[in-house]
Amino acid sequence: MTNKKQRLASVDALRGFDMFWIIGGEALFAPLLALTGWSLFAFGHEQMQHSQWHGFRFYDLIFPLFIFLSGVTLGIANKSLQGLPLENRWPVYRKAIKRLLILIGLGIVYNHGWGSGIPADLSEIRYASVLARIGFAWFFAAMIVWHFGPRAQYAIAAAILLGYWLLQVGFGPLTPADSVNSWLDQCCLPGITYLNRPYDPEGLLSTLPSIVNALVGVFAGRWLRQKAGQHTNILVGLAAGGLACLLVGLLWHRVYPINKELWTGSFVLITSACSLLLLALFYLLVDRWQWRYFNYFFAVIGCNAILVYLGTSLVNWQYSSNSLFGGIAAALPDAAGTLVIACGVLLLQWLVLRWLYRREIFISP
Repeated sequence: MTNKKQRLASVDALRGFDMFWIIGGEALFAPLLALTGWSLFAFGHEQMQHSQWHGFRFYDLIFPLFIFLSGVTLGIANKSLQGLPLENRWPVYRKAIKRLLILIGLGIVYNHGWGSGIPADLSEIRYASVLARIGFAWFFAAMIVWHFGPRAQYAIAAAILLGYWLLQVGFGPLTPADSVNSWLDQCCLPGITYLNRPYDPEGLLSTLPSIVNALVGVFAGRWLRQKAGQHTNILVGLAAGGLACLLVGLLWHRVYPINKELWTGSFVLITSACSLLLLALFYLLVDRWQWRYFNYFFAVIGCNAILVYLGTSLVNWQYSSNSLFGGIAAALPDAAGTLVIACGVLLLQWLVLRWLYRREIFISP
């Protein structure tokens, strides 16, 4: 296996780890807490809930980590379109636009966004979505990477964060009803918002700083490429970058709160820090120490991450798990039965993904 493939394997494994919590991993802590009473599981269950407004929990990391990983693949590819004639660039643009439109469309499908039925009422569709934000963040990061050098990319990332900060704090208080995000979504976002809030957590303005999460991934991917085979240098670089982002993010939090709903700049830095540190950890486990079974378990999930995400909305895995394991669960105490069903949900999805993985069927936009 070449170094490039090994790096991609660690990225797939980390992507699988990220999606593991989406497909049902978050549901394990509550029954484990009920069975054992251990405070560790109480902490884990708390971390599996999104922060209500200001603050940060582990579950807030899942979304930006996926965006970060999309940037890592851009950095590893190291593609540049600078100096190429339009006829050579256009096929790349067309493919990028197609990917963006597919993700926007799949996001609407995920949201069950057909309004009150067919024919669809366009004003009742939720166009903003997690998949759309992933698409926009990747698309604009790709355009920046393809048309600017590394120094300019760093400058653009810094300008986005500083400009977004000045815009938010200059407009008014960072509250759900009074933020500039709410004003812009009510003014310009078509359709409805999530739970009919004044703002949409995947709305227009907060998509802008998410581009920086992808760009930090680009910087990490470029570092992996440049230092290929130099394990110590790779680990030190990723860890140093993560700790630097963590320090700056925590200091910035004092005047600019960490907030996932508004995707504040401090939230970008904290999530980028965690993403870099996790990538360092997975690089150590998968590429340096060659933990084959660890890698395989998560890579099976990570190689079809978009399909996994769609499946959580379109397939009732809970019903399937109850059908297969409900008899066992009913014979056990409530907490143990709940744990059996939760493990069944994970097992069924993993087996389907393993079937695809073994046949090298990888579905991506």
